Amino acid sequence: MSQLRSGDSALMQELGDFPDDDLEVELVEKECRTVRHSVPEEGVELDSHVRDCVQSYTQPWLMSLLLQVKSPSLAVLSDDSSRTLTSSDFDLRSGLTPDPRVEGLLHFSNHDDLDRFNQEARQGNRHPELFALYPPADEIRPIPDCPKEHMGDRIIIRCQAIKFEIDIEPLFATLALYDLREKKKISENFYCDLNSDQFKGFLKPHTPQTDHSTLSRAAIFSITYPSPDIYLVIKIEKVLQQGEISDCAEPYMVMKETDSAKNKEKLEKLRNQSEMFCQRLGRYRMPFAWATVNIMNVISTLVNSERFGTMEDQCNMSAFKPATITISTFCKQEGDRLSDEDLFKFLADIKKFSSLQRRIKTIPGTIRLDVTPVHDNPVACLSTELIPVKPLAEKNVRPVKEVLEFPSSEVYVPHSTYRNLLYVYPQRLNFVNRLTSGGRNITIKIQFMSGEDPSCVMPVIFGKSNGPEFVQEVYTPVTYHNKSPDFYEEVKMALPARLTERHHLLFTFYHISCQQKQNQTGASETLIGYSWLPILSTDRLQTGQYCLPIALDRLPVNYSLHSPEVPPVKWMESHKGVFNLEIQAVSSVHTQDNHLERFFTLCHALEGGVTFPLRVREEKIPENKLEHELKLSIISLSSSRLEPLVLYLHLVLDKLFTLIMQPMVIAGQTANLAQIAFESVVSIVNSLHNSQELARDQQGRNGLLATYLYWVFRLPDSNELLNTGPGGVVPPTEGRYSTMGRASASTVGTMLLQSRLRSSSNPDIPAPHSAEDTEVKNILSAKVLLQIQGRGCVGNTGCSNPESTQFHEELALQIVVSTGVCRENAYKYAWFFFELLVKSMAQHVSQLEKQDVPRRSRFSDRFKDDVTTIVSVVTAEIGTILVKQQKELEQAEKVNISLAFFLYDLLSLMDRGFVFILVKNYCNQMSTKTVSMPTLISMRLEFLRILCSHEHYLNLSLYFSSPASAPVSPCPSISSQVSFSSSCSFQEQRILGLFELSQEFKQQHYLAGLLLTELSAALDMESEGLVQKKAINATYSLLCAHDLDQRCTRPDVRAKVATLYLPLVGIIIDSINYLDFTGTALARGGKSKTGGSDEDPDNIPPINQSIAMAIAGNPFNTLARNALASMSAKAVATLSAETSRNLLLCFLWVMKNAERSLIQRWTVDMPSAQLNRLLELLTICVSCFEYRVSVSVPCMVSTQALQKSQQAKMQLEDSLLRGIGARGEMMRRAGGHELHTLSTNAIHSLHFSSWYGRRYIVRQYFRKKLVKRFPSPVSLRTKAELDQEALISGNLATESNLIVLDLLETIVQAVPLADCKESVVGGVLRVLLHCLTCNQSTTFLSHCFSTLRALVVKFGDLLFEEEAEQCADLCQKVLQHCSSPVDGNRSQACATLYLIMRYSFSSANNFSRVKMQVTMSLASLVGKSSDFHEEYLRRSLRTILAYAEEDTEMQNTPLPSQVDELLRNLNSILSDTVKMREFQEDPEMLMDLMYRIAKGYQTSPDLRLTWLQNMAEKHKNRKCFTESAMCLVHAAALVAEYLSMLEDHKYLPVGSVTFQNISSNVLEESAVSDDILSPDEDGVCSGQYFTTSGLVGLLKQAAELFSNGGLYETVNEVYKIIMPVLEAHRDFRELVSTHEKLQRAFDNIIQKGHKRMFGTYFRVGFYGAKFGDLDEQEFVYKEPGITHLPEISHRLENFYSQCFGDALEMIKDSKDIDRSKLDANKAYIQITYVEPFFDDYEMKDRLTNFEKNFNLRRFMYTTPFTKAGRPRGELNEQYKRKTILTTMHTFPYIKTRINVIQKEEFDLTPIEVAIEDMQKKTRELAVATHREQPDAKMLQMLLQGSVGATVNQGPLEVAQVFLNEIPADPKLFRHHNKLRLCFKEFIMRCGEAVEKNKHLITFDQKEYQQELKKNYNRLRENLRPMLERKIPELYKPIKPRLGNRDSVKRLSFRRALEENS
Repeated sequence: MSQLRSGDSALMQELGDFPDDDLEVELVEKECRTVRHSVPEEGVELDSHVRDCVQSYTQPWLMSLLLQVKSPSLAVLSDDSSRTLTSSDFDLRSGLTPDPRVEGLLHFSNHDDLDRFNQEARQGNRHPELFALYPPADEIRPIPDCPKEHMGDRIIIRCQAIKFEIDIEPLFATLALYDLREKKKISENFYCDLNSDQFKGFLKPHTPQTDHSTLSRAAIFSITYPSPDIYLVIKIEKVLQQGEISDCAEPYMVMKETDSAKNKEKLEKLRNQSEMFCQRLGRYRMPFAWATVNIMNVISTLVNSERFGTMEDQCNMSAFKPATITISTFCKQEGDRLSDEDLFKFLADIKKFSSLQRRIKTIPGTIRLDVTPVHDNPVACLSTELIPVKPLAEKNVRPVKEVLEFPSSEVYVPHSTYRNLLYVYPQRLNFVNRLTSGGRNITIKIQFMSGEDPSCVMPVIFGKSNGPEFVQEVYTPVTYHNKSPDFYEEVKMALPARLTERHHLLFTFYHISCQQKQNQTGASETLIGYSWLPILSTDRLQTGQYCLPIALDRLPVNYSLHSPEVPPVKWMESHKGVFNLEIQAVSSVHTQDNHLERFFTLCHALEGGVTFPLRVREEKIPENKLEHELKLSIISLSSSRLEPLVLYLHLVLDKLFTLIMQPMVIAGQTANLAQIAFESVVSIVNSLHNSQELARDQQGRNGLLATYLYWVFRLPDSNELLNTGPGGVVPPTEGRYSTMGRASASTVGTMLLQSRLRSSSNPDIPAPHSAEDTEVKNILSAKVLLQIQGRGCVGNTGCSNPESTQFHEELALQIVVSTGVCRENAYKYAWFFFELLVKSMAQHVSQLEKQDVPRRSRFSDRFKDDVTTIVSVVTAEIGTILVKQQKELEQAEKVNISLAFFLYDLLSLMDRGFVFILVKNYCNQMSTKTVSMPTLISMRLEFLRILCSHEHYLNLSLYFSSPASAPVSPCPSISSQVSFSSSCSFQEQRILGLFELSQEFKQQHYLAGLLLTELSAALDMESEGLVQKKAINATYSLLCAHDLDQRCTRPDVRAKVATLYLPLVGIIIDSINYLDFTGTALARGGKSKTGGSDEDPDNIPPINQSIAMAIAGNPFNTLARNALASMSAKAVATLSAETSRNLLLCFLWVMKNAERSLIQRWTVDMPSAQLNRLLELLTICVSCFEYRVSVSVPCMVSTQALQKSQQAKMQLEDSLLRGIGARGEMMRRAGGHELHTLSTNAIHSLHFSSWYGRRYIVRQYFRKKLVKRFPSPVSLRTKAELDQEALISGNLATESNLIVLDLLETIVQAVPLADCKESVVGGVLRVLLHCLTCNQSTTFLSHCFSTLRALVVKFGDLLFEEEAEQCADLCQKVLQHCSSPVDGNRSQACATLYLIMRYSFSSANNFSRVKMQVTMSLASLVGKSSDFHEEYLRRSLRTILAYAEEDTEMQNTPLPSQVDELLRNLNSILSDTVKMREFQEDPEMLMDLMYRIAKGYQTSPDLRLTWLQNMAEKHKNRKCFTESAMCLVHAAALVAEYLSMLEDHKYLPVGSVTFQNISSNVLEESAVSDDILSPDEDGVCSGQYFTTSGLVGLLKQAAELFSNGGLYETVNEVYKIIMPVLEAHRDFRELVSTHEKLQRAFDNIIQKGHKRMFGTYFRVGFYGAKFGDLDEQEFVYKEPGITHLPEISHRLENFYSQCFGDALEMIKDSKDIDRSKLDANKAYIQITYVEPFFDDYEMKDRLTNFEKNFNLRRFMYTTPFTKAGRPRGELNEQYKRKTILTTMHTFPYIKTRINVIQKEEFDLTPIEVAIEDMQKKTRELAVATHREQPDAKMLQMLLQGSVGATVNQGPLEVAQVFLNEIPADPKLFRHHNKLRLCFKEFIMRCGEAVEKNKHLITFDQKEYQQELKKNYNRLRENLRPMLERKIPELYKPIKPRLGNRDSVKRLSFRRALEENS
């Protein structure tokens, strides 16, 4: 670690006066959902607790915003909106007119002018910020969400219709949600009715008024914990009438409105009756019916089921589509089953049986509800307290009500609004034992009273539908004739804010007479009795279950002050409880928790205004006990339940902080509560962190506490707590701190040490001392000893105190002196106390700033001492954890981060020199630890990353820039900082030194030095991917911050900043081997990796050598020169692809912004090895930032749109990637409403400066992506999102590649000064070629081609002479771009190609070579490239011709004619290509064409080689490995021919002859005679393959392919040619691997043996004029191993029927074709299976299976026939024709079909056919019998066919037909004899087989064996007489024969026939 020298600390102290911070402490008004805050009714004096609550819920947030950077003023930025993109950019002119020429192609005579022109073009319209195009660094410290009222998932339910079969009376609906799983009602009731005006009129007398809020028919329900068992229950009530529920429901069940004629009178009568009941009993209700629906089922079916698989997902409430629910049956209410318990039983049955049970009576009817998810508040919405919610409705719309949720389990969100509601639930009444009549139709009147007088009734009960908003009383529904009714009523009341002991609930019980008696005129209700319940009991709200007695008499005076047990009145049932009810409160004022209530009560007692003794619950507290009780209540705070503690968290913490801050005077004594209050805070913080239910952020901060600190906390008001003693104001106490005497440092130290030395499990056991502990001791003893001061003054006499205490000082002291568990937790959750300190300091500073206090005097020295101690102890804590408790590593990381943020914040608040000393101490302390390096570096890195993200980091680092030029002013501005860069001239120092991390640098730039040192150390640690990732991300986020900092927009400022990071460049170049760019360069489609977990992106496999080569721009993976050769030295890719990209981006940023002259000097001085590494790094950069279109999966968005054609893709890219494209395209799309991802405002704000607009868009885009954190798969993104992604990555690709190009130009322009010109130019060219290989934008390509042209003009001779191989590459790349569909790319490529031709002609005198290379490139391009556009290439050729014609200087030279000739040649190649295109689907025809083209280049070895390679590639793609290998063998033979002409080495093959053992076909590569072509001619055989290594490379590839094709024997032959070369080169490593491969090949031969499958062959004949050239041609096709005739037939039929449609006909037999019988308008194909055919003498050499399938040239097929014309007949008339075909070449060849050049036929007579069949049978038997491992099944099958009794046309029949009699014709004697001998051998083989079978059979096959034996004996007996009969003539003595024997005609049978005929 770099440590500061002692002299620097003074310098650091000076740092104190730096630029001012923009520190703002501001009040932010709370956002209120409703039109006004919910507050208690006006005019009531509130008690202090309610007042505090209301204040807490309504006061504004207090935010201290540190570090605010001012945004740029938009007016200054240049406006670029005039340039837009037009579609005409892409119009292609029809016809072959040349493209526009590049202007000024030949104008520059002076190289400097050319460079200047190119550079100006490159610098135009560039992205100033590179990082704006890249995902931003992670947010360092997330801002916690603003506290707000809790809401679950919200759905809106609209009641559209409630209809029964008849409509005779008003009905009322109540909706509520129930959770069956939790058996709990989870919402309050929502009341609505859909009654007609007529029915509303029935109720007029009982409805005094109808308030607007009660007209609602729609409700918003909230569900916090969705579960599949949530039911919506709708209960229907009607007006009370006489009769049971069943009687009242009967008309609904039996009558219908539709039977109107019949029922009209009845219905009218029922309506009149109902009107009568409404007028008399309109205020009473009775239960009628209910219905339910599982609301979660409805929602989950509406969710897109494909996307949400699990149950949790199906409870996703926000994703469903709006729907209408229709319920078609109602259940009749049962009078004795009305309670909630009964309801849950019904629901459980419905769930279990999924339908209603039979015993439930149903009523026909329908309910129609609309269900929609709520995203924004609908208009005209009312909160649950009936306050209008924003947005308000314009006109009188029916309101929507928010229904309060009763969540099924706890919700941990602090209260943020005033809510004070009471719910009363009467449950049941029991009058069964009451004997008197008149207690049957019972209702209860419920009232909320503020006193006993009837006038004290309060209108606080919420009304129901279509009535007043608030009412004074409610009546419960009546169950007819039920003495013990159940109730289901819910009475909702708004509790008054101030409750007294007089407030109570009054219940009055009545009997209702449903029928009016004749003599009765008065009321219909008869009083039964009263009951009541006081609201408060010992000052606490009464909630829970109660069972009350009922008083029969009038209530006595003052009854409300007692509970119903007390007063002497007449009680029903002798004072037994007969009325059950439940009371619940939903209140943000009443805590309903004993500990909290006690704490708040005692705190308010301190504020005065209370009389002692104080009553708290049941106990009375005298004044002298108050302190003790308060302490107890503070201690017990953390024991309260978690939910209430969280609900009142803000209030509790505010009170505790006030207690820490303020001394209390109680009964004249100063009470010291600070320590105990602090301990309580620590304890609460601990329990909140430990709770499993509460969320934390990624830094382990509890979300609730972070929110409190950020939004809520404010300094305790000094005047808040007043003295309760007689002396008035609290007298200020002793010296510095008010709550405790400042103990000496030694005592504090002892306390600290004791607490450190306690054993963690048992605090009483001291732990052993260790080095760590001495460290703490040193920290503490180093502090200045303070004078011990008195403990404070007693009584109210007071002491004078010059300073008033500050909260931050008190807090710091408490942290320092804390002990034991409290201390442990305070440091464990240090983040909380650090942020608390910072926010209180910020508020303190904000107050001081108004008084202009200088920065250094803001905080007292003692406070600084405390901060120093805290930082030291926390650092020591981190160390202790690292050394002793490895398990707690995560904890240490979190503490480390919080410490870093603390110092980060202090830099903005305190004297900066002081903070730097703290940083230095931290670094020193952390570097002495004996911990593993990675952990330590990781810690320090995280610390530095946070510290360096400080707003004034640059000032802090640049200040030291150069001691000589330190600024004079104490407050240098940025500009003065920049101006001194000139004074410190670079010439004075060694330039190279600037790029190294020197000791001097570390001292001058303290923070930057620390960070880069850590980065360098991390990169050297190979195995620690995670540490490296951290180091790189720290650097990355720092540079990102500079890049986007508005103060660094000027180039000179940026250059200065970049100078600060020059050592980074050196570090990156040194770490080049660790970079992984496999993931980026090769994975097309955005995602860099497929494998590996998301958390650990570093588990990527090391880089592959051949991939490295390919990326580096070496297109052929050969032994040739390799751009990344150094890779092999250390192929450790420890960095993941993403991390590598981040590091490279840092490198590019420095290169982009550093001073150009400086970079140039650096590259000149650089040693060549270092320069090569730099070029290598640039190559990697190009690969890493290559542009990728992320269409990796078939998208939901229209994929066609994205893939319409190459042209469209290029258009899109072009528009995106042209400098202006970003904004232009955005604007265009915004106009077309395509860019949904941005808000409209964002689009409108784009009219200012293009780059600012672009940056805004990009930031928005990345912010969206970060929100998702896991980017959604491509398939779920919209087209607009995909376009935007393409746009941004396109801009990034262009910008990063342009930076590389700038750097290459800088290097090239430095070449004249450098020594090793060749290697530099070659290296630069390599990188440029690699750029052309990658996907690039039009913008970049135009600049890249300009640079290439400049290179050709400046160093042409060097290039054409020295870099022949790269020249070839250059031609190929340029030619490839000549076929681009994008006009701009094409015209640039044409200009470049023409310049190359012109230059090679005029200066290098090398035109033939270029001619050769261009031709080869085209051939290679045509053969390999799939996205090759022939029509565009033609136009390019036309353009080049135009250049040649218009080039006036060259008109009198042969150049135009030579160019013309070359272009004609290229055009003919293109024509072949067009043909190839046509046959893309017919592989054989395609290969024939390529073969023909290759043959045409017989005299041009380079081109022939190219085409052979093209063919090899095509074969390989079709998995025809053998043919592919053969192509390469031919190519190698070609190379060998020319090498043997050039070099005379014994180890080289002697031309193609050497290759005969591989294939006899190779001889066609023999060189044409020398006079035609000499390899010395310039440009001929100059390719990389015409070398020894090229030859070896080709052969090795061939061997690999033979091995893939299963021809292992050939592998050996190939290596026989390679080995002598390797031996001659002493390449033993290669020899080892060669022998290993040979061993593998031979092993395969042994293991696979007979199981190897070789090709299958078919004869294919084409007949018909439609085939053109193919007409009457016959081929032998080679197909894969097991191909059946129908397969090839189907394939060819498919292809040719596409060409000829129905005109195609397949000929099924193999007979000769008679052309005269064929239809001239049709095309015929005949396919026959053929087998390889060998003469007997050949079979002697072809012993193995391989030999019988290799080098095949003759094939045979047989056609059976009879003389009568039928194919088959009896044995004695069955003939057979054998056809033998000979092909032009032997198989395998370089193509899979070969022409038939000869055809022989001969016929076999019936007896010859019989002989052939018997020989075949005998052979099969012999093979099956003598196998090493006989196959019993196979043997038995053959035996069955040979000796089986029932074989038709079997051996016996053959013998009887041909051997029964001696033939009359002597010509047949020999045949007869031969057949007899065949049978003899056959019967012998049968015998052997039967014997063999005997040993193979299992026990159960004995009978079968006997049967076989019997059959065999019978056959032998039957054949014996025929076999023993010989023909005597054949056994006469033979006369010697003279003359030559005709050895050709070996078949003697046939000869005899011929001679006799």
